Amino acid sequence: MNIAGTTRLAGIMGWPVAHSRSPVLHGFWLDETGTDGAYVPLPVRPEHIEQALRALPILGFRGCNLTIPHKQTALHIADRVEPLARRIGAVNTIIVAPDGTLEARNTDVFGFRENLREAVPDWRPTEGPAIILGAGGSARAVVAALTDAGVTEIRIVNRTLARAEIVARDLETAGTQITVHPWSEARNVQRHAGLLVNTTSLGMIGEPPLALDLLLPPTAPVVDIVYVPLETHLLTAARRRGNPVVNGLGMLLHQGRPGFEGWFGAPVRVTSELRATIIATLASP
Repeated sequence: MNIAGTTRLAGIMGWPVAHSRSPVLHGFWLDETGTDGAYVPLPVRPEHIEQALRALPILGFRGCNLTIPHKQTALHIADRVEPLARRIGAVNTIIVAPDGTLEARNTDVFGFRENLREAVPDWRPTEGPAIILGAGGSARAVVAALTDAGVTEIRIVNRTLARAEIVARDLETAGTQITVHPWSEARNVQRHAGLLVNTTSLGMIGEPPLALDLLLPPTAPVVDIVYVPLETHLLTAARRRGNPVVNGLGMLLHQGRPGFEGWFGAPVRVTSELRATIIATLASP
C-alpha cells in the first residue's frame, strides 16, 4: 500500500477493532478498482470518539465506518444524520462532506436487504410473519429493513421484553404490526411464519449455541446474521429441515458498498472472489 498526498483515506473506528474484516473488504475493492486510496483500522477508546470523529477532516479522511461501541454515540456527534439512521438509532458510516462536516448513515439495512435478495430471490414479504430473535442494534436494522420491504407482521422474541418493546415502539409503522414475545414463546410464534432471523450473538464462536426447536414452514428462509462460523447450529438445523438458509457474510459485504462508493467514488460489487478472500480470513482471529 503506497500512500501519497493524493491518496483518499478512510477507516474503521472501534474498541477493539483488530478483529474487523473491513480493512480486507475495502482493500480488495481498492485493488479491484485501481483506486488511489487506503482503508485502515482506527482503535479509538469510547471516551475519545468525539475527538476522533472531529479529527477526520483535519487529517484528510473522507470518512469511516463505526463498530462497537461507537454506533449510538456517533449519532449525537455528527452534524447531519440521515432519517433512516435516526430512525434506527445507530450509525455505522460517516461521510466527510467537502466543507468538513460529518454526515452519519446506517448501511446495515441495505446490507441485510441485499443479502436476503441475493440469497433467496424468490422470498416475498407477503409470505407470512417475520420472526426476529433479539432486540439489539442489529435487530433494529433488520426490523427497519423488513418494514420498508412491506412485511406486515413482525414478531420480536427477546429475553428482556422491555428492550423488545422499545424496538417495537420506535420502529412500528402504519403498515406493519410489531409484537413482542418472551423467549419461552420462541417455538410457538413460528407458526405460519414466512421468515426467521437471528440477530443475537448466540451461535457465534465463543458464544453458546442457539438452541431452538424449529416449527416454521419448511419454505420459510432462516437467516443468521452471524458469520463466524458461516454455518451456525441454527442454519444446520434449518438446512436439515429443508428451509432455505442465509448466513451473515453477505450482510457484512453488502453493507460496505455504500460507504466505499461515498468515500472513494467508485461503484463496487460483491463477487465470488471477494467472498473467497473474506472467508479465507475467518479461520484466524
